[in-house]
Amino acid sequence: MRKADLVATISEKTGIAKVDVLVSLETFFKEVKSSLSSGENVYIRGFGSFIVKKRAKKIGRNIKKNIAIEIPEHFIPAFKPAKIFVEEVKTSVRVLPEDHSDKV
Repeated sequence: MRKADLVATISEKTGIAKVDVLVSLETFFKEVKSSLSSGENVYIRGFGSFIVKKRAKKIGRNIKKNIAIEIPEHFIPAFKPAKIFVEEVKTSVRVLPEDHSDKV
């Protein structure tokens, strides 16, 4: 499901105009990004948490030049689903594989 599909589905189920649903979704995404950028996690009960994870510094390798490089410590966004969310997915009907026929 893509963002456009999500907007259409929400619009159909709620009767809210697609443009209003799109604005709401975009605002939600913007606020999650803003919160994570400022180091604040976002918790949504029954759904999950958008969190910031710290990656330790490590040694990587530039394979073209065959030299070791240091990758500094950094932070990455992550999503941790709620337990009830995980259980619902585990017990749901099997998921059909994506149709890649339009991608050549």
